[in-house]
Amino acid sequence: MSTIETVTQAGAPLTLRAESGPEGGEAYEYAHLLPYFSQDTYPPLIPFEHVDPGFRALKHPDPRAFLKSATSVIELTPNLGTEVRGICLRDLDNNGKDQLALEVARRGLMVFKGQSDFIDQGPDAYLEWGCHFGRLHIHPTSGHPRGYPQIHLVYKDANSTFNFEIQDSITTTVWHSDVSYELQPPGLTTFFLLSQPTTGGDTLFTSQVSTLKKLSPSFVAFLRTLSAVHSGIEQADFSRSGKRGGVVRREPVEHIHPVVRRHPVTGDEALYVNRQFTRRIVGLKREESETILKFLYDHIDKSSDLQARVKWEPGTVVMWDNRVTAHSAIVNYGDSKDRRHGARITPQAERPIPAWDGLALPN
Repeated sequence: MSTIETVTQAGAPLTLRAESGPEGGEAYEYAHLLPYFSQDTYPPLIPFEHVDPGFRALKHPDPRAFLKSATSVIELTPNLGTEVRGICLRDLDNNGKDQLALEVARRGLMVFKGQSDFIDQGPDAYLEWGCHFGRLHIHPTSGHPRGYPQIHLVYKDANSTFNFEIQDSITTTVWHSDVSYELQPPGLTTFFLLSQPTTGGDTLFTSQVSTLKKLSPSFVAFLRTLSAVHSGIEQADFSRSGKRGGVVRREPVEHIHPVVRRHPVTGDEALYVNRQFTRRIVGLKREESETILKFLYDHIDKSSDLQARVKWEPGTVVMWDNRVTAHSAIVNYGDSKDRRHGARITPQAERPIPAWDGLALPN
């Protein structure tokens, strides 16, 4: 079991009961990974130096050697997403993990099928896996398996939801990069479903490298000069209102990031704004900021030619680079009453690097 220092522990934690199967049948296989909402609180995150494992892979004579044993490697789209069958993530050595990090950075998204052995290793193995790619993030408001706050859970079933879901919208599609409000947001991210609906519950991904390239050079040059505020306050207020589990373990933060960031390993430039957490562009008047952000959000929403859709099946593990890829869950399975239970391993990366060297960010 993982250990982590906490500041306080008070009140009654919330956890889901270990449910039986349909009609009182066999117990749920992943009951030990159901969401748990402890009352522990944590201090602000401390900055750290991130060394991307992709740099090590660049020195390897064959940076894609980890794919040699694959039985199938299919590009989901020309510029985003690769589906891989026949390799076992659980068996990758450190060189293989470094190569994986580089390939995910280059492709934005990788979908690995047939990974039940990886998923069934359990939470200690998840932490060991994630630590190879960076310092593990502890989500300030989400549920986690009891004793493993570094594992972020999504959960919805016939009777409950513990997700950050806004109900007063005509769509459940909300493009975002995970916890972009942190000073050092995530890089290489791993996600898998422990239980999935019979149909529905897919995940959409889009390349923020490609969305940027679609814009005119003069507009991109202007965007490179801009920075924007990313905020976790609304997400914290959502939980403080009694939803999701009703806990806020770390006080919400706001940080300023470049609107266009550069990937430290590949050098790719990517758009870095999202509806969920970006609030305003620094230095512009409110109407100017709102107009530009609305245009960029609409551009991301409508660029179906830049998107990939992951349809979940048992044993699927998805990895993406949050620095250059945005995503959205599709919550279209509510009427089925099926369970959707997923786990995310979320290593942090560097503070976003401005694409334009002349852009100054606050300390």
